[in-house]
Amino acid sequence: MSPYVMTILLSSLGLGTVITFASSHWLLAWMGLEINTLAIIPLMGQHHHPRAVEAATKYFLVQATAAAMILFASTMNAWATGEWDINNLPDPFASLTLTIALALKIGMAPMHLWMPEVLQGLDLLTGLVMSTWQKLAPFALIIQATQATNPTLLTSLGLLSSLIGGWSGLNQTQLRKVLAYSSVAHMGWMIIVLQYSPQLTMIALGMYILMTSAAFLTLKALTSTKINALATAWSKDPALTSVSLLTLLSLGGLPPLTGFMSKWLILQELAKQSLPITATIMALTALLSLFFYLRLCHAMTLTIFPNTNNFIPQWRTLAGHASLPTTLAIMIAIGLLPLTPAILMMPT
Repeated sequence: MSPYVMTILLSSLGLGTVITFASSHWLLAWMGLEINTLAIIPLMGQHHHPRAVEAATKYFLVQATAAAMILFASTMNAWATGEWDINNLPDPFASLTLTIALALKIGMAPMHLWMPEVLQGLDLLTGLVMSTWQKLAPFALIIQATQATNPTLLTSLGLLSSLIGGWSGLNQTQLRKVLAYSSVAHMGWMIIVLQYSPQLTMIALGMYILMTSAAFLTLKALTSTKINALATAWSKDPALTSVSLLTLLSLGGLPPLTGFMSKWLILQELAKQSLPITATIMALTALLSLFFYLRLCHAMTLTIFPNTNNFIPQWRTLAGHASLPTTLAIMIAIGLLPLTPAILMMPT
Protein backbone atom coordinates (compact mmCIF):
# COMPACT_ATOMS: atom_id res chain seq x y z
CA MET A 1 0.00 0.00 0.00
CA SER A 2 1.23 3.48 -0.88
CA PRO A 3 2.63 5.45 2.10
CA TYR A 4 0.34 8.36 1.19
CA VAL A 5 -2.75 6.15 1.25
CA MET A 6 -1.60 4.59 4.53
CA THR A 7 -1.13 8.06 6.03
CA ILE A 8 -4.63 9.12 4.97
CA LEU A 9 -6.20 5.96 6.39
CA LEU A 10 -4.37 6.21 9.72
CA SER A 11 -5.24 9.91 9.96
CA SER A 12 -8.89 9.06 9.31
CA LEU A 13 -8.76 6.47 12.08
CA GLY A 14 -7.51 9.08 14.49
CA LEU A 15 -9.96 11.71 13.24
CA GLY A 16 -12.98 9.44 13.67
CA THR A 17 -12.00 8.56 17.23
CA VAL A 18 -11.33 12.20 18.16
CA ILE A 19 -14.69 13.30 16.70
CA THR A 20 -16.49 10.69 18.81
CA PHE A 21 -14.50 11.64 21.92
CA ALA A 22 -15.26 15.35 21.52
CA SER A 23 -18.94 15.09 20.59
CA SER A 24 -21.93 15.47 22.86
CA HIS A 25 -24.31 15.04 19.93
CA TRP A 26 -25.40 11.57 18.82
CA LEU A 27 -25.20 12.43 15.13
CA LEU A 28 -21.60 13.65 15.40
CA ALA A 29 -20.67 10.59 17.47
CA TRP A 30 -22.22 8.37 14.81
CA MET A 31 -20.24 10.17 12.11
CA GLY A 32 -17.01 9.56 14.03
CA LEU A 33 -17.79 5.85 14.33
CA GLU A 34 -18.49 5.63 10.60
CA ILE A 35 -15.22 7.38 9.71
CA ASN A 36 -13.44 4.84 11.91
CA THR A 37 -15.13 1.91 10.18
CA LEU A 38 -14.52 3.17 6.65
CA ALA A 39 -10.85 3.90 7.42
CA ILE A 40 -9.97 0.45 8.75
CA ILE A 41 -11.66 -1.62 6.02
CA PRO A 42 -8.96 -0.88 3.37
CA LEU A 43 -6.33 -1.76 5.98
CA MET A 44 -8.07 -5.10 6.57
CA GLY A 45 -8.13 -5.99 2.88
CA GLN A 46 -4.71 -4.62 1.88
CA HIS A 47 -3.12 -8.07 1.39
CA HIS A 48 -5.74 -9.16 -1.18
CA HIS A 49 -6.08 -12.56 0.45
CA PRO A 50 -9.49 -14.30 0.37
CA ARG A 51 -9.52 -14.56 4.16
CA ALA A 52 -8.71 -10.85 4.49
CA VAL A 53 -11.47 -9.88 2.06
CA GLU A 54 -13.91 -12.13 3.90
CA ALA A 55 -12.92 -10.59 7.24
CA ALA A 56 -13.33 -7.06 5.86
CA THR A 57 -16.77 -7.93 4.46
CA LYS A 58 -17.94 -9.46 7.75
CA TYR A 59 -16.61 -6.50 9.70
CA PHE A 60 -18.35 -4.02 7.42
CA LEU A 61 -21.71 -5.80 7.69
CA VAL A 62 -21.53 -6.04 11.48
CA GLN A 63 -20.43 -2.44 11.93
CA ALA A 64 -23.07 -1.20 9.49
CA THR A 65 -25.74 -3.06 11.45
CA ALA A 66 -24.55 -1.55 14.73
CA ALA A 67 -24.36 1.93 13.17
CA ALA A 68 -27.91 1.62 11.85
CA MET A 69 -29.11 0.63 15.33
CA ILE A 70 -27.31 3.62 16.87
CA LEU A 71 -28.83 6.02 14.34
CA PHE A 72 -32.30 4.53 14.81
CA ALA A 73 -32.14 4.62 18.62
CA SER A 74 -30.73 8.15 18.78
CA THR A 75 -33.41 9.34 16.35
CA MET A 76 -36.12 7.76 18.52
CA ASN A 77 -34.61 9.40 21.60
CA ALA A 78 -34.47 12.78 19.83
CA TRP A 79 -38.11 12.33 18.79
CA ALA A 80 -39.09 11.70 22.42
CA THR A 81 -36.92 14.38 24.08
CA GLY A 82 -36.37 16.98 21.36
CA GLU A 83 -32.56 16.90 21.65
CA TRP A 84 -29.57 14.79 20.58
CA ASP A 85 -27.53 15.05 23.77
CA ILE A 86 -25.62 11.86 24.56
CA ASN A 87 -26.15 12.25 28.30
CA ASN A 88 -29.93 12.65 27.90
CA LEU A 89 -31.43 9.16 27.42
CA PRO A 90 -34.73 9.02 29.31
CA ASP A 91 -36.30 6.65 26.78
CA PRO A 92 -35.60 3.07 28.01
CA PHE A 93 -36.03 1.56 24.54
CA ALA A 94 -33.48 3.95 23.03
CA SER A 95 -31.06 3.32 25.91
CA LEU A 96 -31.39 -0.47 25.53
CA THR A 97 -30.91 -0.35 21.75
CA LEU A 98 -27.89 1.93 22.00
CA THR A 99 -26.23 -0.27 24.62
CA ILE A 100 -26.74 -3.40 22.51
CA ALA A 101 -25.44 -1.63 19.38
CA LEU A 102 -22.31 -0.39 21.14
CA ALA A 103 -21.76 -3.85 22.66
CA LEU A 104 -22.00 -5.26 19.13
CA LYS A 105 -19.41 -2.76 17.92
CA ILE A 106 -16.81 -3.73 20.52
CA GLY A 107 -17.58 -7.47 20.34
CA MET A 108 -19.14 -8.21 23.71
CA ALA A 109 -20.99 -11.46 24.35
CA PRO A 110 -23.51 -12.57 23.20
CA MET A 111 -22.86 -10.31 20.14
CA HIS A 112 -19.24 -11.48 19.88
CA LEU A 113 -19.40 -14.19 17.22
CA TRP A 114 -18.06 -11.96 14.46
CA MET A 115 -14.86 -10.99 16.26
CA PRO A 116 -12.85 -14.27 16.28
CA GLU A 117 -13.65 -14.88 12.61
CA VAL A 118 -12.73 -11.36 11.56
CA LEU A 119 -9.53 -11.29 13.61
CA GLN A 120 -8.48 -14.66 12.20
CA GLY A 121 -8.49 -13.23 8.67
CA LEU A 122 -6.22 -10.27 9.48
CA ASP A 123 -2.49 -9.87 9.82
CA LEU A 124 -1.21 -9.24 13.33
CA LEU A 125 -0.69 -5.48 13.05
CA THR A 126 -4.16 -4.83 11.62
CA GLY A 127 -5.57 -7.18 14.26
CA LEU A 128 -3.80 -5.09 16.89
CA VAL A 129 -5.51 -1.93 15.62
CA MET A 130 -8.90 -3.64 15.60
CA SER A 131 -8.45 -5.08 19.10
CA THR A 132 -7.31 -1.83 20.70
CA TRP A 133 -7.87 1.45 18.85
CA GLN A 134 -11.24 0.48 17.36
CA LYS A 135 -12.68 -0.09 20.83
CA LEU A 136 -11.91 3.39 22.14
CA ALA A 137 -14.70 5.35 20.43
CA PRO A 138 -17.59 2.93 21.23
CA PHE A 139 -16.33 2.61 24.80
CA ALA A 140 -16.30 6.39 25.19
CA LEU A 141 -19.98 6.44 24.22
CA ILE A 142 -20.78 3.61 26.64
CA ILE A 143 -19.09 5.51 29.47
CA GLN A 144 -20.96 8.72 28.65
CA ALA A 145 -24.34 6.97 28.49
CA THR A 146 -23.82 4.71 31.49
CA GLN A 147 -26.05 6.74 33.83
CA ALA A 148 -29.08 6.01 31.65
CA THR A 149 -28.23 2.35 31.08
CA ASN A 150 -30.04 -0.47 32.85
CA PRO A 151 -27.65 -1.78 35.58
CA THR A 152 -28.95 -5.33 35.17
CA LEU A 153 -28.09 -5.20 31.47
CA LEU A 154 -24.52 -4.06 32.18
CA THR A 155 -24.03 -6.81 34.79
CA SER A 156 -25.46 -9.46 32.46
CA LEU A 157 -23.22 -8.34 29.58
CA GLY A 158 -20.18 -8.37 31.85
CA LEU A 159 -20.84 -11.84 33.26
CA LEU A 160 -21.65 -13.33 29.85
CA SER A 161 -18.60 -11.80 28.20
CA SER A 162 -16.23 -13.00 30.91
CA LEU A 163 -17.71 -16.50 30.97
CA ILE A 164 -17.97 -16.99 27.19
CA GLY A 165 -14.61 -15.34 26.52
CA GLY A 166 -12.86 -17.65 28.97
CA TRP A 167 -14.77 -20.80 28.04
CA SER A 168 -14.54 -20.40 24.26
CA GLY A 169 -10.81 -19.77 24.30
CA LEU A 170 -10.01 -23.17 25.81
CA ASN A 171 -10.11 -25.24 22.61
CA GLN A 172 -8.55 -22.76 20.18
CA THR A 173 -5.40 -23.51 18.22
CA GLN A 174 -5.15 -20.18 16.35
CA LEU A 175 -3.43 -17.44 18.33
CA ARG A 176 -5.53 -14.66 16.80
CA LYS A 177 -8.73 -16.41 17.92
CA VAL A 178 -7.27 -16.83 21.40
CA LEU A 179 -6.59 -13.09 21.55
CA ALA A 180 -10.09 -12.39 20.22
CA TYR A 181 -11.71 -14.39 23.03
CA SER A 182 -9.30 -12.73 25.44
CA SER A 183 -10.68 -9.40 24.23
CA VAL A 184 -14.25 -10.57 24.83
CA ALA A 185 -13.37 -11.62 28.38
CA HIS A 186 -11.59 -8.34 29.15
CA MET A 187 -14.55 -6.34 27.86
CA GLY A 188 -16.70 -8.16 30.41
CA TRP A 189 -14.41 -7.09 33.25
CA MET A 190 -14.56 -3.47 32.11
CA ILE A 191 -18.31 -3.29 31.62
CA ILE A 192 -19.33 -4.96 34.87
CA VAL A 193 -17.70 -2.29 37.05
CA LEU A 194 -18.70 0.66 34.84
CA GLN A 195 -21.84 1.57 36.78
CA TYR A 196 -19.95 1.65 40.09
CA SER A 197 -16.57 3.14 39.16
CA PRO A 198 -15.95 4.52 35.65
CA GLN A 199 -12.38 5.30 36.74
CA LEU A 200 -11.67 1.59 37.19
CA THR A 201 -13.16 0.89 33.76
CA MET A 202 -10.75 3.34 32.15
CA ILE A 203 -7.82 1.87 34.09
CA ALA A 204 -8.81 -1.64 32.96
CA LEU A 205 -9.15 -0.43 29.35
CA GLY A 206 -5.72 1.18 29.45
CA MET A 207 -4.12 -1.94 30.93
CA TYR A 208 -5.86 -4.13 28.35
CA ILE A 209 -4.59 -1.98 25.46
CA LEU A 210 -1.01 -2.07 26.77
CA MET A 211 -0.98 -5.82 27.40
CA THR A 212 -2.69 -6.69 24.12
CA SER A 213 -0.26 -4.47 22.22
CA ALA A 214 2.64 -6.31 23.85
CA ALA A 215 1.11 -9.70 22.98
CA PHE A 216 0.46 -8.82 19.32
CA LEU A 217 3.89 -7.23 18.85
CA THR A 218 5.73 -10.20 20.35
CA LEU A 219 3.77 -12.65 18.19
CA LYS A 220 4.62 -10.49 15.20
CA ALA A 221 8.32 -10.60 16.13
CA LEU A 222 8.15 -14.38 16.56
CA THR A 223 6.14 -14.76 13.30
CA SER A 224 3.71 -17.11 15.04
CA THR A 225 -0.01 -17.42 14.31
CA LYS A 226 -0.66 -20.95 15.63
CA ILE A 227 -0.02 -22.59 18.97
CA ASN A 228 2.07 -25.28 17.25
CA ALA A 229 4.33 -22.63 15.76
CA LEU A 230 5.17 -21.38 19.26
CA ALA A 231 7.24 -24.54 19.76
CA THR A 232 9.93 -23.05 17.52
CA ALA A 233 9.98 -19.72 19.35
CA TRP A 234 12.59 -20.72 21.91
CA SER A 235 15.01 -21.82 19.20
CA LYS A 236 14.62 -18.57 17.28
CA ASP A 237 14.73 -15.99 20.09
CA PRO A 238 15.09 -17.23 23.70
CA ALA A 239 15.09 -13.77 25.30
CA LEU A 240 11.92 -12.58 23.54
CA THR A 241 10.23 -15.90 24.26
CA SER A 242 10.96 -15.53 27.98
CA VAL A 243 9.35 -12.11 28.24
CA SER A 244 6.50 -13.23 25.97
CA LEU A 245 5.70 -15.86 28.59
CA LEU A 246 5.36 -13.16 31.25
CA THR A 247 3.28 -11.00 28.90
CA LEU A 248 0.76 -13.81 28.34
CA LEU A 249 0.56 -14.53 32.08
CA SER A 250 -0.03 -10.82 32.66
CA LEU A 251 -2.94 -10.91 30.19
CA GLY A 252 -4.35 -13.76 32.26
CA GLY A 253 -4.18 -11.65 35.41
CA LEU A 254 -1.53 -13.56 37.33
CA PRO A 255 0.14 -11.65 40.19
CA PRO A 256 2.55 -9.92 40.55
CA LEU A 257 2.24 -8.81 36.91
CA THR A 258 0.44 -5.74 35.52
CA GLY A 259 -2.70 -7.64 34.45
CA PHE A 260 -3.48 -8.49 38.07
CA MET A 261 -4.00 -4.80 38.85
CA SER A 262 -7.29 -4.27 37.05
CA LYS A 263 -8.82 -7.60 38.11
CA TRP A 264 -7.81 -7.03 41.72
CA LEU A 265 -9.31 -3.52 41.83
CA ILE A 266 -12.51 -4.61 40.07
CA LEU A 267 -13.05 -7.53 42.44
CA GLN A 268 -12.42 -5.19 45.37
CA GLU A 269 -15.00 -2.72 44.05
CA LEU A 270 -17.60 -5.46 43.50
CA ALA A 271 -17.06 -6.63 47.06
CA LYS A 272 -17.54 -3.05 48.32
CA GLN A 273 -20.85 -2.87 46.43
CA SER A 274 -22.11 -5.98 48.31
CA LEU A 275 -21.91 -8.23 45.24
CA PRO A 276 -19.95 -11.24 46.53
CA ILE A 277 -21.59 -13.74 44.17
CA THR A 278 -20.81 -11.60 41.12
CA ALA A 279 -17.22 -11.12 42.29
CA THR A 280 -16.83 -14.88 42.83
CA ILE A 281 -18.13 -15.69 39.34
CA MET A 282 -15.80 -13.14 37.79
CA ALA A 283 -12.83 -14.58 39.69
CA LEU A 284 -13.70 -18.07 38.46
CA THR A 285 -13.94 -16.88 34.86
CA ALA A 286 -10.47 -15.37 35.26
CA LEU A 287 -9.22 -18.90 35.97
CA LEU A 288 -10.64 -20.04 32.62
CA SER A 289 -8.74 -17.31 30.81
CA LEU A 290 -5.58 -18.06 32.74
CA PHE A 291 -5.79 -21.72 31.72
CA PHE A 292 -5.63 -21.08 27.99
CA TYR A 293 -2.77 -18.63 28.51
CA LEU A 294 -0.95 -21.39 30.37
CA ARG A 295 -1.47 -23.61 27.31
CA LEU A 296 0.33 -21.00 25.21
CA CYS A 297 3.13 -20.78 27.77
CA HIS A 298 3.49 -24.55 27.76
CA ALA A 299 3.76 -24.65 23.99
CA MET A 300 6.21 -21.75 24.00
CA THR A 301 8.63 -22.84 26.73
CA LEU A 302 8.20 -26.55 27.46
CA THR A 303 8.04 -27.97 23.94
CA ILE A 304 10.72 -27.85 21.30
CA PHE A 305 11.34 -29.58 17.98
CA PRO A 306 11.69 -32.34 16.90
CA ASN A 307 8.20 -33.51 17.83
CA THR A 308 5.10 -34.86 16.13
CA ASN A 309 3.56 -31.60 14.91
CA ASN A 310 2.55 -32.00 11.29
CA PHE A 311 3.96 -28.84 9.78
CA ILE A 312 7.33 -27.75 8.47
CA PRO A 313 9.52 -26.67 11.40
CA GLN A 314 11.34 -23.37 11.26
CA TRP A 315 14.83 -24.07 12.54
CA ARG A 316 17.00 -21.41 14.04
CA THR A 317 17.07 -18.25 12.00
CA LEU A 318 18.65 -14.91 12.64
CA ALA A 319 17.04 -13.52 15.77
CA GLY A 320 15.21 -10.31 15.04
CA HIS A 321 15.91 -7.37 17.28
CA ALA A 322 12.87 -6.20 19.22
CA SER A 323 11.81 -2.70 18.27
CA LEU A 324 11.34 0.11 20.79
CA PRO A 325 7.49 -0.08 20.82
CA THR A 326 7.68 -3.84 21.44
CA THR A 327 10.18 -3.42 24.25
CA LEU A 328 8.22 -0.64 25.95
CA ALA A 329 4.92 -2.50 25.65
CA ILE A 330 6.43 -5.65 27.17
CA MET A 331 7.99 -3.78 30.10
CA ILE A 332 4.73 -1.96 30.85
CA ALA A 333 2.69 -5.16 30.51
CA ILE A 334 4.91 -6.86 33.09
CA GLY A 335 5.94 -4.31 35.71
CA LEU A 336 3.22 -1.73 36.45
CA LEU A 337 1.68 -3.42 39.50
CA PRO A 338 3.83 -1.51 42.08
CA LEU A 339 2.51 1.75 40.58
CA THR A 340 -1.12 0.89 41.37
CA PRO A 341 -1.56 3.58 44.10
CA ALA A 342 -0.13 6.28 41.82
CA ILE A 343 -2.37 5.15 38.92
CA LEU A 344 -5.45 5.27 41.16
CA MET A 345 -4.64 8.84 42.16
CA MET A 346 -4.37 10.05 38.58
CA PRO A 347 -7.15 12.47 37.55
CA THR A 348 -9.75 11.12 35.10
